Amino acid sequence: MTQKIIQTNNSPLQIVDVPTVNVDIIENALSNVREEMDAVLFRTAMSPGIREQGDCFPMIANKDGKMVVGQFGSFIHGFLEAYEGELEEGDVILTNDPYMTNAAVSHLPDWIVLVPIFRNGRHIAWSAMFGHMSDNGGMVPGSIPIKAESIFQEGIRIPPTKLYKKGVLQSSILDLILHNVRTPQWNRFDLNALVAACNTAAKRCVEIADRFGDDVFYSTMEIMLERNHVAMEAIIKMLIPEEPRTFVDYVCDDGVGMGPYKIQCKMWREGSRAIFDFEGTDPQAQSSINFYMSEDMFKMFFGSFTINLVDPQIIFNDGFYDLVDVHIPEGSLLKPRFPAALSGRTHALGRIFDVMGGLLGQGAPEAMNAAGFSDSPHLFYSGYDDKDEWFQLFQIGFGGIPGRPIGDGPDGHSLWPGFTNVPNEFIEAYFPLRIENYSTIIDSGGAGLHRGGNGLSVGYRFLNDGSIAIHDERWLTYPWGVNGGTPGQRSTKILERADGTREILPAKCDGIKVKKGDLLYFNTWGGGGWGDPYLRDANDVLNDVKRELVSVEGAKRYGVVIIDNKVDEVKTAELRASLTEQRGETQLFDFGGTIEEIKARCLEETGLPAPETPRFVKSRT
Repeated sequence: MTQKIIQTNNSPLQIVDVPTVNVDIIENALSNVREEMDAVLFRTAMSPGIREQGDCFPMIANKDGKMVVGQFGSFIHGFLEAYEGELEEGDVILTNDPYMTNAAVSHLPDWIVLVPIFRNGRHIAWSAMFGHMSDNGGMVPGSIPIKAESIFQEGIRIPPTKLYKKGVLQSSILDLILHNVRTPQWNRFDLNALVAACNTAAKRCVEIADRFGDDVFYSTMEIMLERNHVAMEAIIKMLIPEEPRTFVDYVCDDGVGMGPYKIQCKMWREGSRAIFDFEGTDPQAQSSINFYMSEDMFKMFFGSFTINLVDPQIIFNDGFYDLVDVHIPEGSLLKPRFPAALSGRTHALGRIFDVMGGLLGQGAPEAMNAAGFSDSPHLFYSGYDDKDEWFQLFQIGFGGIPGRPIGDGPDGHSLWPGFTNVPNEFIEAYFPLRIENYSTIIDSGGAGLHRGGNGLSVGYRFLNDGSIAIHDERWLTYPWGVNGGTPGQRSTKILERADGTREILPAKCDGIKVKKGDLLYFNTWGGGGWGDPYLRDANDVLNDVKRELVSVEGAKRYGVVIIDNKVDEVKTAELRASLTEQRGETQLFDFGGTIEEIKARCLEETGLPAPETPRFVKSRT
């Protein structure tokens, strides 16, 4: 590493004793600063994806780049290992290139801002944040081209660049970058908001250090990292077995007719170390569904997943990374070789959480979720409005959350817990769209003792001619059920033309021309069910029917017979006894069949032909 921090105060930071009460004060102060970063961003950004939906990830890190507080980590460490050059007080770094930052970010639409924090000439910390930009140039509006075969087709690549140098904006560089995107005003405002959020965090960190001293501030960060290390060491020993376990799941297709793509992971423990090996994962795809997942990024996913499972009150940070070893084979779907296209990485990214759930759940079935953290479905709509002005919508859809040990999965929720939906009123006010349907899809959640959340159906009426793109998953494979629960319903996309014709659209498509009056039904997947559905309280099923979450016919999946809006207890008992006998013992996982069986009945059930088996070619070095 040739990167160098230029300090005017070169006296080293020291580890000192810090009273517990001061640690708690500083810890809570830093947590509040992380929340303030979001508040600043949401109030000053312009695009609906960031301003309304919250597609951004903040963090504060120690001087070595280890995240201390944040939503997810840890992209500073990867950046520092790759960056060559000097960093000084007042510098603000901008980048979006996965290949130049050790996958600190995983596709080009995510722009990262990094700020080294100084106090009295001494480097004491980092603040950083990335947000998904509405456009990054490239082949298609929204910059996630399905048919891209190279990252060069996905828009402008920004190497780690000083957007501000010693506090001075490098305006010519910014102008050059914005010249290459379709939404320069939105990108400019969103980028300014990212910078403002990072600078706010820097100011707050200096204020904390002013109050307690640099050494106390630095030492508290080390204590916070150590607290996380201790907690994760206990969690790893509790959850990870010494005997290896393997789990396999799939990305349904690549958008160009081939699939599914296998993601395979083996997990085991050696002492206090958790080991994950993705050997057996399919080679990289020729299209853009590759996910360049660094080892640190997977550690971050694993830590966030397990901490929220065990105790969400534990402050998540990078303190445990030395307790996890990760192997990802070069040239695979999860570590493609340059210049593989990466923009559609969201599908494999979402599937990683299902894979972790499947791995961890084999040893503790009573504690695991079903599948349903499956994707972040995208819709793009662009064109010229009645005033001949360019419009461009990027929106993340919501699906069904899986059934869980603690209860039913929420209906129509985001993959990312912190995301919110863009209000329909906002969309209708700023885009030539009318939302004609916004409802959960009845019976789409998998049946179980705890029901999987229903998917969401949104009906978009297009009020101007334009072009749409769709990025979604779980249209071929099912969100699987667990502990006797059944799979959730798959996603569908249906376009009803103004002339009365009807088309079933692929889950991944772009460049679809729409006319004024066309109606798109954007239907997402349901979450898998948890537990034996024949043990669900019949009155709970009746309440679901009354709430139009389950149909009267769908109630029979739970062995419940409803007549005249009441449970027929006699017929319910008979049906449950019969269904239980037919089924036999419950299974740990219900995938809806083998891949071969699912592909064989694909056209009949989905209206779409099954994808071809991927034809892998030797990747470039």
